Amino acid sequence: MNHKHRKTLHALYSHPLSANISIKDVEHVFTELGAVLDHGGQGKLSVKLNGHSANFHEHSHSLTKDEVVQIRKYLEKCAIDPNQYPL
Repeated sequence: MNHKHRKTLHALYSHPLSANISIKDVEHVFTELGAVLDHGGQGKLSVKLNGHSANFHEHSHSLTKDEVVQIRKYLEKCAIDPNQYPL
């Protein structure tokens, strides 16, 4: 995982919550973590990682804080710890 991907992963877990994260950057992190992505119709992104599935909205603007929380909870459920990927 390159530095930019690690930086995005850490931003998802940062306090206070960051609202300046692009969904495209998160997609790259998912891919680096070994997730299978499916860009379904109507702006949905389906993610399968470590036996867990989730759907997220795809859009061109930055993620909202609620979306960041949803992604963080999904990564926690998938046993992803940002400390495994130091900056």
